[in-house]
Amino acid sequence: MMRSMTGFGKGTAECAAARITIEIRSLNSKGLDLSLRLPSAYREREMAWRKKLGDAAERGKVDVTIHREAIGQAALGLQPAWLEAAMTQLQEIAGAPIARGELLSMALRLQAPATSEELSDAEWTAIEQAMEIALAEFNGFRQHEGDALAKDLRQNIASIQTGLDQVPALEEERVTALKARLQRGLEGMDYDHGRYEQELIYYLEKLDVNEEKVRLQAHLHYFLEAMATGQGRKLGFLSQEIGREVNTLGSKSNNAAMQRIVVQMKEELEKIKEQALNVL
Repeated sequence: MMRSMTGFGKGTAECAAARITIEIRSLNSKGLDLSLRLPSAYREREMAWRKKLGDAAERGKVDVTIHREAIGQAALGLQPAWLEAAMTQLQEIAGAPIARGELLSMALRLQAPATSEELSDAEWTAIEQAMEIALAEFNGFRQHEGDALAKDLRQNIASIQTGLDQVPALEEERVTALKARLQRGLEGMDYDHGRYEQELIYYLEKLDVNEEKVRLQAHLHYFLEAMATGQGRKLGFLSQEIGREVNTLGSKSNNAAMQRIVVQMKEELEKIKEQALNVL
């Protein structure tokens, strides 16, 4: 199963105090480059989350943002228990009865103590829920993109295979053309037929592409096998090996039709190399 390194996922969950939104974005990269931005109150779990995200992403330039939006009383920064205590103390200090509204106004003008950053279990649960939703969407996006990549790569490999299948029919034509060219050069000359046969064999061996065809065929099959298991690094290596055989085939072709086939193969190979860079 092939997956792309390009991905996006978003998860949202909330508790009584906050709404948590987590976004995961990734692009292709040779290794894992993980960037995690989160509120300071969540730092105690940063390393655990980094490991979890890294295991899920495996490779790529991954940017993760955890956003916390306070809701309810927390959004206003109010501390009801502290306000009630302050109003009671103000009433005791004043002695004479004071209207509750005026007491509240007086309490609001006082400096409230800093709130503790200790989070409730409900908020930690909400964060983990948002993380799971974001990761599921992120992995689904990568799988969908991977399916599209696989379709394109199979088409590119099929095009190279088509070109390779056309080569044998042109080989006999090359031999015939070579013999005719040598014969034209020897017309009207008295020559050693044994030496002629030796020279002909030399040229035929020099232009023989059988090894290149066998190796190229093997690389194409291996490439498809590596796609089935989603091995991005191996696909990059195999595309280089395919390129070596195609280049050698072109240098030995000595035939216009075969040269055109090689050019088409190289065009497809460039597409393969570009696509393979994004395979996980």
